[in-house]
Amino acid sequence: MTDGQNLLILKALGEETRLRIFSMLRNGSMCACKIQEAFDITQPTLSHHMKILCEAGIVCAEKRGKWTYYSIDCQALRDFVGFLSDTK
Repeated sequence: MTDGQNLLILKALGEETRLRIFSMLRNGSMCACKIQEAFDITQPTLSHHMKILCEAGIVCAEKRGKWTYYSIDCQALRDFVGFLSDTK
């Protein structure tokens, strides 16, 4: 994982709403509609947050019919944790 990718992850998780969304996804894949129900935000705002999490590479989106389901990319998360714990 590059320094640029690690920076995107830190920036994505550095915002409270995105950190809360990420925490929700720790329990498994969720439909965008269920994520939105937990927040007082519009659908475009949720889409913005999800785009940032996906671009950071730690969340994956999967279209199922008309719904989008989001989940944590476990390998990307392991790589990021490896970066954080790689001290000399």
